[in-house]
Amino acid sequence: MNIAPNSYSRTRKRLMAAVASLAVVGTVGAGMLATGTAPVLADAVRVEAPQMPSFADVVEHVSPAVVSVKVKAKIQPTADDGSDDQDGFDNLPDNPQLRRFFKEFRGFGDQGGQFGMRRFNHRDHGNGQPRPIAQGSGFFISEDGYLVTNNHVVSEGSDFSVVTNDGKELDAKLIGTDPRTDLAVLKVDGGGNKFTYVDFADDSKVRIGDWVVAVGNPFGLGGTVTAGIVSARGRDIGAGPYDDFIQIDASVNRGNSGGPTFNLNGQVIGINTAIFSPSGGSVGIAFDIPASTAKQVVQDLMKSGSVQRGWLGVEIQPVTSDIAESLGLKSDKGALVSSAQDGGPGKKAGIVAGDVITQVDGKDVASPKELARMIGALAPGKSVDVTVWRGGKDETVKVDLGTLPASDKQASNGDNNKQSAPAAKPDTLADLGLTVTKAENGKGLVVTDVDPDSDAADRGIQPGDVITSINSNEVNTTDDVSKAMTDAAKAGRKAVLMQITRDDSNRFVALPVGKG
Repeated sequence: MNIAPNSYSRTRKRLMAAVASLAVVGTVGAGMLATGTAPVLADAVRVEAPQMPSFADVVEHVSPAVVSVKVKAKIQPTADDGSDDQDGFDNLPDNPQLRRFFKEFRGFGDQGGQFGMRRFNHRDHGNGQPRPIAQGSGFFISEDGYLVTNNHVVSEGSDFSVVTNDGKELDAKLIGTDPRTDLAVLKVDGGGNKFTYVDFADDSKVRIGDWVVAVGNPFGLGGTVTAGIVSARGRDIGAGPYDDFIQIDASVNRGNSGGPTFNLNGQVIGINTAIFSPSGGSVGIAFDIPASTAKQVVQDLMKSGSVQRGWLGVEIQPVTSDIAESLGLKSDKGALVSSAQDGGPGKKAGIVAGDVITQVDGKDVASPKELARMIGALAPGKSVDVTVWRGGKDETVKVDLGTLPASDKQASNGDNNKQSAPAAKPDTLADLGLTVTKAENGKGLVVTDVDPDSDAADRGIQPGDVITSINSNEVNTTDDVSKAMTDAAKAGRKAVLMQITRDDSNRFVALPVGKG
């Protein structure tokens, strides 16, 4: 099709004008100015939803109280023949850049305890100067410079210093440690200056789901803040007899050890001390020493440099439902005494193996762990009323507590536990699935065989165990066993409580009456 030149020009102008008009309309409709400036979002989507709480105010107030703890120790000098390979890199490839990299970053190895980051120097030039071995976290609890951290952060150190939030490094003195709760107290001389400090919270009011903020020194990076919630209470992770940890999901890593976890009021609800981590890094499971535990321990350390705990002097085990049934208890609460240690306060007061401790000074005892915490919180020398379940009824025993030894004493039962191979003819206790023989000293029955399909096998009884009593009655013959079983059946019991001795220690096992 042919178009005249003038007609083509007019058509082209009309098309250009239309396109320009559409461009202007489209641009304005989109809220964009022709000059390309930012859009006017008058019609943008806005949601009036509840906003997440900000932790900025809390962090601003508490951060000056949190410090990085540096620990040094004198390292045994190593041989030095003057060669560069004595730095511990003699197995590296002959690559100058690679060697320089490792020499610049040596010592940042992940050799820590639960999560105190340790830094080892591979070479001591013989000048006797302490070398850095660990870093952790801590926090001031008084304006004159007392601060709290973990025992495992400082336990191997000889020199200590702290780095404050504003970057100042100050020498610190170790005041005292308590390995059982993994706590330690340091003291900084501020030269008359007052330190910002924080206080412990009432952790009994801490609820699962509460927001918390952890502040510390992960991986030696310096002051770092993470947030999360309280995930659980009363966690027992097998760290010791006083396990009662608060679990949080705030990110906690190596180097956070000894650092505080705060509530939204800026109070310390717990002290970061352990993490669960298959990888070595945070997976959202961290454990805090509760403020209530830390507060009492810290006060003792500040006062005397050590913690003196009450001592009952008994070995205890949990009360299972089977054990409760065998003893006529209404519930499986309390702590069953497996042995009373010679010379211990409990034995002196009349507590014997087979007693179930149900109360201390009128307070219920739910478990062996709780009993250990209750007694440990009392002062040595204090007189307490211990309620025990014995012979089907409650009895109260007054005990003057001793001082918990530095290392827990083990009960010794003398020659009763040292049995040589029995020479007497074995007897069979078919109902129990056991074969036994008289002990050489005439006290107890030595187990020589256990039916693998029996309740005894299911409850862990093994050949070599010595049966010393059933339901608190001594057994030295199979007739004694039969009588104890018959008496239990007549009393309407579904199980009997058998006392077993193994490797110089006692324990109790509940076995069903009349079952093989």
